Amino acid sequence: MNNLTVMDHPLIQHKLSIMRNKDTGVKQFRETVGEVAMLMTYEATRDLPVIDVEVETPVAKTVCKELAGKKLAIVPILRAGLGMVDGVLQIVPSAKVGHIGLYRDPETLEPVEYYCKMPSDIEDREVIIVDPMLATGGSSSAAIGFMKGYTKRSIKLMCIIAAPEGIARIQRDHPDVHIFCAAVDEKLNDHGYIIPGLGDAGDRIFGTK
Repeated sequence: MNNLTVMDHPLIQHKLSIMRNKDTGVKQFRETVGEVAMLMTYEATRDLPVIDVEVETPVAKTVCKELAGKKLAIVPILRAGLGMVDGVLQIVPSAKVGHIGLYRDPETLEPVEYYCKMPSDIEDREVIIVDPMLATGGSSSAAIGFMKGYTKRSIKLMCIIAAPEGIARIQRDHPDVHIFCAAVDEKLNDHGYIIPGLGDAGDRIFGTK
């Protein structure tokens, strides 16, 4: 599939099995979400621009690489996306964090923005939108659309588990956006839950199940 990276690293897959287990408690689930997000960030930021800088080691001067500008923003989709933020910041502590909240209109079934707060310099930053689950793709597609109104720079979507239906929606609506996930599951059930999935990520992160 175009613009799709599935991260099959053994550490990620091991932690994903912990998240899927219905007997995993809130504390371990929340911690594991952060750990998986941290590991995924390593790959999702592979193409960040770098520049040459001169550094003096204890032995000699040399030329090294450092991030060019360090202009990155992490935007979680409320509320489950919050569980991934700390893990990302462990790898990129200089990133700024925006927030976007969406709900589904009961009549039109379309996502509606109810909260949006972005860094003042968001237009200068590359954006990684984070949400543990990519199910129907409606919320993620809407979030990407909203973010395109804030920045003309690169936008990526990083989720942990994706359904084929959600991937197809993003690729149809936003073919320029690269999707990063740890697993592509079988399908959605009649209630829009990912099968086999891991249940409601927000409930399991915050203990509201």
